[in-house]
Amino acid sequence: MTSTIDSKRLPRTDLPPDVRRDTLAVREGLPATAWGENSEALFLTSSFVHPDAATAAARFANEEEAFVYSRFSNPTVMMMERRLAALEGTTGCIATSSGMSAILITIMSLLKAGDHVVCSQGVFGSTIKLFQDFAKFGIQTSFVSQTDPAEWQAAMLPNTKLLFAETPNNPLTEVCDIAALAEIAHAGGALLLVDNCFCSPALQQPVKFGADLVMHSGTKFLDGQGRVVAGALCGPAELIDAKFVPTMRSAGMTLSPFNAWVVLKGMETLSIRLQAQSARALEIARWLEAQPAVDRVYYPGLESHPQHALAMKQQSGLGGAVVSFVVKGERAGAWAVSDATRICSVTSNLGDTKTTITHPSTTSHGRLSEAHRQAAGITQGMLRLAVGLEDVEDLKADLARGLAGLGA
Repeated sequence: MTSTIDSKRLPRTDLPPDVRRDTLAVREGLPATAWGENSEALFLTSSFVHPDAATAAARFANEEEAFVYSRFSNPTVMMMERRLAALEGTTGCIATSSGMSAILITIMSLLKAGDHVVCSQGVFGSTIKLFQDFAKFGIQTSFVSQTDPAEWQAAMLPNTKLLFAETPNNPLTEVCDIAALAEIAHAGGALLLVDNCFCSPALQQPVKFGADLVMHSGTKFLDGQGRVVAGALCGPAELIDAKFVPTMRSAGMTLSPFNAWVVLKGMETLSIRLQAQSARALEIARWLEAQPAVDRVYYPGLESHPQHALAMKQQSGLGGAVVSFVVKGERAGAWAVSDATRICSVTSNLGDTKTTITHPSTTSHGRLSEAHRQAAGITQGMLRLAVGLEDVEDLKADLARGLAGLGA
């Protein structure tokens, strides 16, 4: 999907130049069609008709900007891309079929055999596996501490091309210093990519702190109701058009127009959802800290969190909606708490209006070795709670059922 924001060719929504982020979340995209629809149109078409062969040739050659084929150009997908780019404060965005495909297109577009990546050892399990898998193609990755910039600096090599960070990370909610990592990356001639899944642009805009690229699993908070799988990558339009669009045209990790439309509509309520979910998550995190059966709580909004001050600086003063905690009894204790819930959904997704609970060691990070999980701090007694919009007292009661059986 082409991402260029160019009013000389494809038109833009007519908005005042100084509108704020919440307005962009509702209004940015493409102008309405001749029918004057108020809700964005859904273009379910595989291809687009051209007036003649010469025009078709010019459009396929990128000599004329137009919608050509929905593998890489579709109006609904462009509306979603423009809206997300506006929220992240970037000039370009490319939508992908999933969050993991956004990482895949990054590797395929920017890296080659002999290149090196530095990545946090505490990121999402599938992200770690994907970087490990690319070792067979000659792309090596060093995994370092999420929170220690000195380790990132020490891992830099002359052939380092990319630093990959996820903040807060999954599931420990550790926060990395985006500005410090950007300085390290740029001094070494590399790019910094930040996975902004946990915060979304409603709370955090990584480019303001120096990040070059921002990645999303739109499946999470951007959709907000667990309906579709989607991904996106935001950054400079020139870089995306030059590097990522050609890969998309060839490889086709394409976001469907319907899924793009669902995410587009989800972003309209993103800000108010994240504020409400963050408030509930903070209350639950404080409650969990007082429970005898809970050994530790991980939540950036808590004063006890090691990177609390940094999180408040980077995340608009809010902790987000994800709380992880360690219970007594290792895996058996964690499973007992999860199994006792009657409101929380036992599923590995997050960002939903419905609260979800998962055991990372055997789900999202189950494909990693136990040694890697231990190095990242992901223990068998850990549970991850992605707080939704239910009544917070009902959620406390739901967790209390299982915690009561673990004792002190």
